[in-house]
Parts: sequence; C-alpha cells; structure tokens
Amino acid sequence: MTFEDRPADWVRGTLDLCVLGLLAGEETYGYQIAQALEAAGMGPIKGGTLYPLLGRLERDGLVDTRWQAGDGGPGRKYYRLTPKGGERLRILSAAWSEFASIVTTVASSSMKKGDHHGESES
Repeated sequence: MTFEDRPADWVRGTLDLCVLGLLAGEETYGYQIAQALEAAGMGPIKGGTLYPLLGRLERDGLVDTRWQAGDGGPGRKYYRLTPKGGERLRILSAAWSEFASIVTTVASSSMKKGDHHGESES
C-alpha cells in the first residue's frame, strides 16, 4: 500500500506520535521533520499541517525550541523533545502498540471466518 492509498485520517491520527518519535532522536527543524516523515513512508506532510502541530506541541510543553541564524539565508527554528514530551512519547507508543494489535486482531478475525469479500454465511 502506498501512502496515496492510505486514509488521510491514519496519518492525522498518528502524526503527533511520529513527530515526537523523530524528535526523540535529535534536535531538528520543521523541513527536516517533514522530509524524515516522507522518507519513512508517511507521504508528504504540508507545512500547514506540520507547523501548527509543532506549535501545539510547544504550547503543551512537549517540545522546546530555539532559533539558529542561517548561513546566508533565513534562520531556522529547531525543535527538541522535553522530558514531558519524552513521557508523552512513551505513553503514546505503548497505547499505539496496544491499539494496533487490537485492530490487527479484529481485522484479521473476519478473514478466519471465511468472510473474505463481505459475503455472509448462510
């Protein structure tokens, strides 16, 4: 399944978790986050989606920011995970793993019953 085939709700529903996960590795800036998400298979994430999310994570105390002057260009706002953000990442990761397991179990249970194409048994 390509990202084009994936429901947009899936990306929106997991974007916080994915961004926090990326920031757990190292401090980075918005464009680099978008590039990493796309490279990971999330598809292109527009600035109109990413930057408001980063602003909310900052307001919620989950990330800290700093500005760094650009080398001959505009400065960049760098984001890094706070301890509160690390805890939120841990909680969301555990919750996601549990939820994904439930979805997988439920989605595959219909296949085991022989309802492969929405056909009902008579």
